[in-house]
Amino acid sequence: MSTWTLKENSCGELKITLNGENWKALQLKAFDKIAKNVEIEGFRKGKAPKALIQKQINEQQILMEAAELGAQDCLTAGIVEHDLFLVARPDLGIDELNAEGVAYNFTITVKPEVKLNKYTGLTYTMEDVVVSDEEMNVELVKVQENFAELSVKDSEVVNGDTAVIDFEGFKDGVAFDGGQGENFPLEIGSNSFIPGFEEQIIGMKQGDSKDLDVTFPEAYGAEDLAGKAVVFKVSIKEVKGKVLPELNDELAKDTNTDGVETLEDLKNSINAKLLDAKKQTAENNALDNLITELVENSEVEVPAVMVENEVEDMIKEQSQRMQQQGFGFEQFLQMTGQSIESVKEQFKGDATSRIKVRLILEAVAKAENITANEEEIAKEFEAIATTYKMEIEKVKEMIDASNLTYDIEMRKALDFVKASAI
Repeated sequence: MSTWTLKENSCGELKITLNGENWKALQLKAFDKIAKNVEIEGFRKGKAPKALIQKQINEQQILMEAAELGAQDCLTAGIVEHDLFLVARPDLGIDELNAEGVAYNFTITVKPEVKLNKYTGLTYTMEDVVVSDEEMNVELVKVQENFAELSVKDSEVVNGDTAVIDFEGFKDGVAFDGGQGENFPLEIGSNSFIPGFEEQIIGMKQGDSKDLDVTFPEAYGAEDLAGKAVVFKVSIKEVKGKVLPELNDELAKDTNTDGVETLEDLKNSINAKLLDAKKQTAENNALDNLITELVENSEVEVPAVMVENEVEDMIKEQSQRMQQQGFGFEQFLQMTGQSIESVKEQFKGDATSRIKVRLILEAVAKAENITANEEEIAKEFEAIATTYKMEIEKVKEMIDASNLTYDIEMRKALDFVKASAI
């Protein structure tokens, strides 16, 4: 016999009573399990006569073992009976335990219910996008800078120049390792050196020398220099300025861009790329606003345990991205001076939002009978295989079809909301 009582924040009690022949059978099974480990002098472990073993085992031991043996099957039966979707490992309590029966009390967190109010006829508005003359000019200057040549100049260093320098760093009047360089070409404004270094070179000329007072960042890799004030003695050996090529058909051809033969072709190509990027941004913004409206028009309370699990997944995702870049998560924490607890706290808001969107889209899919068919799943496997240049069977070994099915259904649910929007 079982009862399910839903309480606050998707948490409830599943109470199950086990008695009769099933409970007696579990007690016998529990006795046999305990008996295998009972040692009695003169007999091998677990091989003594039953009567002797019974004297070594008290009833409470048997009852506790029997309760443990029956807990999982009772929990499974209760979940099926009440059609529960668990989102966390349940806590087990025992309200009553004796030779006649056991009363289990499982504290369970289930997937929260979603109340869909309005999910069709929402707002999907894409802003009109155009490429301004200023934006075009910025891109054309970038093209010129990519093909610029450096020419020695007899004037003060300005931002964008390359200063060829000799330098040596001192901390407390003593030169430190790694702080020296000769004939080093430093592009001013590239932020190649620590903050404050490049800015102080602006205005210097060839032959000038100067002491630069700078402070290393707190998160600097070398512990003996992190956060420390130092002095760099700098001499300017040579100053080179950028000489930009003319904007003409010849420069356009030099870019080796498909279909570009003239300056006008280049401008059209740049315009198309900028326009595509702006359209994508506008579409993303429109979709974000649509999702925000969908969430605001729905009611769902996310249990804390779901947020905690989502935060853990987000940290794993970030850690994997960092590892791909050769950067460890622990190293990130050290560099930023953060603790794992503070990072988790920062992630909670986004984690809650992600869960809400998923739950609401699941509810939309259920309300509209949206499912993924075999053809759609097959195409998804093919797309992944093509993207990663893998055999499709290998992809199927690595990715569970149920995960793909879920992703497709969520996309289709969002497409439905988008298609019905105004």
